[in-house]
Amino acid sequence: MKVPKSVASLIEAFETLPGIGPKTAARLTYYLLHAPDGVAQKLAEAAGEVKTKTKICAVCQNITEVDPCEVCEDPSRDQSIICVVEDPLDVWAIEKSGSFNGIYHVLHGVIAPLDNIGPEELKISELLKRLKGHEIRELIMATNPSMEGEATAMYIQRLIKPLGLKITRIARGIPIGAEIEYADEVTVRRALEGRKEY
Repeated sequence: MKVPKSVASLIEAFETLPGIGPKTAARLTYYLLHAPDGVAQKLAEAAGEVKTKTKICAVCQNITEVDPCEVCEDPSRDQSIICVVEDPLDVWAIEKSGSFNGIYHVLHGVIAPLDNIGPEELKISELLKRLKGHEIRELIMATNPSMEGEATAMYIQRLIKPLGLKITRIARGIPIGAEIEYADEVTVRRALEGRKEY
């Protein structure tokens, strides 16, 4: 069966998105075909606005519509604690938890030599500039516990150590709701190393 060109085109467009395979792309396309007219229009407008209205915060490098962003400008936040994350989705996840009241620095990636991503491709120099001109009490390294995330955290830690700042690393271990028997050895080891008193 031949698919109409406009349908095939939208399926191909969805397939370019990360985590969207051919079946999901087709499912999304056919959903939009049967959805009320306003749904597709709203999606198209939102996609257009995200490209035209957003920018990078000059302070923390997060995605924002105003510069500096609302987090950087919020006087109720602790400006002396910076949480370093890989990408804007990490900020979103931490903010959703409601457990952090400091400020952020977004690296926009990790050091990944196999993908030709070195420190100069990340927002590390911007972080160093921030640290030199402000009273920072603690830097929290919140990169992912992958090999690249660990390497990036260690690289930044080595750069910052001479400044004498307190540098901490987010805890790692068994997630809530998971079972120990299914965890890998590294996760179990980190969970035991990071244990704390009841």
